[in-house]
Amino acid sequence: MKLGLIADTHIPGTIKTLWPQIIDAFSDVDGILHAGDLWTVDVIDELARLAPTHVATGNGDLELTDERLRETWQLQFDDVAVGLVHEFPTPRRRPADYLMRRRDKLFQAPLPNVVIYGHTHYDEIHLVGELMCVNPGSPTLPRNQDLRHGTLGFLEIEGRRATATISQITDNGTETVQEETIEFV
Repeated sequence: MKLGLIADTHIPGTIKTLWPQIIDAFSDVDGILHAGDLWTVDVIDELARLAPTHVATGNGDLELTDERLRETWQLQFDDVAVGLVHEFPTPRRRPADYLMRRRDKLFQAPLPNVVIYGHTHYDEIHLVGELMCVNPGSPTLPRNQDLRHGTLGFLEIEGRRATATISQITDNGTETVQEETIEFV
């Protein structure tokens, strides 16, 4: 199972449609998880042509309505539970016990092994005990800077093993910049 991860596209505020490199990168995924702030359901439609798409409502999406858009999603892929939300505490700034309390408040049992989030535009993967936290960053406004090629992510799941990857969008495609793997017990 290979999932495409994306967040904070801010379309049409940044660009009118997704970079073509995103379409190419997601051409072979089994599903797409968008962690919010898409600004238009046109982005959902564009991604859904590639694979089934789930989107967490971002703070910029409050007026949007679509069955593929929810505050949080809890999804099961093989033996890994995945939670999708727009805002989640950044693991580099918060202690593990705070992250676990926030996860427990946002999601129901069975609690996610992996939380996909956005909002900060900072791409990062953190392993916090038995929890993997992944922010794919923003493909259009990386690190909240000017419009330029940013990042997206992938989550590959096999059984109880999850591998998260962050990829930098380049002029010619994408290039892996970070990767973490965890096997859940």
